[in-house]
Amino acid sequence: MNDETAFPHDLLQLQERLHRAHAEHRAYLAALPWSVEPIKGWARGERFSHRGDVPDSPGWSAEQKETVDRMRAEIRQLSSDVVGHPHWKSVPTENMVASRMLLKRQARPAEAPENLEAAEAA
Repeated sequence: MNDETAFPHDLLQLQERLHRAHAEHRAYLAALPWSVEPIKGWARGERFSHRGDVPDSPGWSAEQKETVDRMRAEIRQLSSDVVGHPHWKSVPTENMVASRMLLKRQARPAEAPENLEAAEAA
């Protein structure tokens, strides 16, 4: 393995944390109301909607907004830590994208244990 594919342990850990932070953020957003601010929904015939009728949205609470802001800040910090890691100084510019993509694949977290148990039970 050359320097471009042998990633330092701390960089692999940072990238895995970034993957997990993105997944947690997506899951949290999926559970929130569809609109940040309260807004009245509509029936499919009133406006174009590929989802059919759209219910009223109560908007996000102040706590939900703070949680989303905190999660986004964590993702930004982890992204900055990964990109700014000293390892990248050893990778030639022309190989940077391929090396970065390899890091993402190598650091992808294993499936969560609860998902494995459900898959084994099926």
